[in-house]
Amino acid sequence: MVQRYSERALLTDLYEVTMLQAYYLRRMNQTAVFELFVRRLPDGRNFLVAAGLAQLIDYLESLRFGEDDLAWLRECGRFDPGFIASLNDFRFTGDLDAVPEGTVMFADEPVLRIRAPLREAQFIESRLVNLIHYQTVVASKAARCVIAAQGRTLVDFGLRRAHGAEAGLLSARASYLAGFDSTATALAAPLFGIPVAGTMAHSFVQAHASEADAYAAFAQAFPDNATLLIDTYDTIAAARMVVPLAHWLWEEERTRIKAVRIDSGDLGALASAVRGILDAGGCPDIGIFASGNLDEFAIAALVAQGAPIDGFGVGTRMNTSSDAPYLDCAYKLVEYDHRPLRKRSAGKAFWPGAKQVLRRARSDGGLQEDVLALADEDQPGDGLLQPVMRAGKPLAAGPALSGIRARVRAQIAALPPALRLLKATQPYPVRVSEKLQRLAGEVDAAQERQAAMDQARWEQDAE
Repeated sequence: MVQRYSERALLTDLYEVTMLQAYYLRRMNQTAVFELFVRRLPDGRNFLVAAGLAQLIDYLESLRFGEDDLAWLRECGRFDPGFIASLNDFRFTGDLDAVPEGTVMFADEPVLRIRAPLREAQFIESRLVNLIHYQTVVASKAARCVIAAQGRTLVDFGLRRAHGAEAGLLSARASYLAGFDSTATALAAPLFGIPVAGTMAHSFVQAHASEADAYAAFAQAFPDNATLLIDTYDTIAAARMVVPLAHWLWEEERTRIKAVRIDSGDLGALASAVRGILDAGGCPDIGIFASGNLDEFAIAALVAQGAPIDGFGVGTRMNTSSDAPYLDCAYKLVEYDHRPLRKRSAGKAFWPGAKQVLRRARSDGGLQEDVLALADEDQPGDGLLQPVMRAGKPLAAGPALSGIRARVRAQIAALPPALRLLKATQPYPVRVSEKLQRLAGEVDAAQERQAAMDQARWEQDAE
């Protein structure tokens, strides 16, 4: 059977394979612990929304080297035949602990923890980061759009400018779990159960002899759900045209026009003018939908000025997270063969050992602080990292998207009000436990002793 590219083990960085061979040849495969975390939040961001766990579980459960992968490894001439043969039965057999999708997260907090034989835990790095990073970026951006919209309808419009087919589908999922109402990406409905919505293109209007003919044809084709695009030529003239058409369609065919869509120009001013025309013409039930290079900042500005817009289509700027298109995230080895480890290089240091995030709430349910602690510490608070897979198998079916959406709503509602602003504010408190700080000092001291011993040995050998 031919594997799709997204299912192939070789969808990874080459160094994952070269390290795998080096570990194989040295017979290094003791238990390793890796954690994925974000070193720092993007400028202007106060929180992130964790997403992508469901796709990661699918990847880990189905990870295999197919015959095409093995054939390339044999033909490229880089790899040992015995190593290649060992990949025939390569599987993920480890454990995964992760924060549930939809959880609000902050800098330096592990989003997930992998405990597995070293070769498995190392090899999965690139695709693991790829899956979690992208949906977390989009979900975090989408959550800000939801905050800005203040209850107005939001539709994902981003497929055509997403960075590839997988990105388009996964951004539909990520934006929906963050609180969007639907997506224009049709395949998201059968794959994920996400409601889909759509209107028409300017070409539909242009293809007809007149705007009126185009609007009537579309409304008759979709008598219960017609949204008409009215800015192909003259938005105000088109709005005036919609009024008599709406009355005629209702009186003659009992067909209702649901909304009109504006996709260009001064959206606030045009929406106000169109609202006035529709209301004066006896069409107060026809809604106004806006689109066109929108993001949370544009939406917030339109809401603040009182623009009579009932919903927004948000595409490119959300699906690419245009102002913050990536996270400074890392998947790092924190323990190997029961030995805690850490990296100390400038700007990229991290805490050693398997860890837990303990979240503490106020009496009213609002978030108070998080404590970054060792996984075995007895500390008050709710542990965010939960068991997800054991011995390579999921422990339970994943939650429905409706449940993840509810989690996002509850998590954002529990944030201190300042953190829900669209500008950076005082960071949420994340405290490092004393035990973890002591362990870091011990690991640093051990590394320094080892470095001194290595230096002395090399100097002695050189004499």
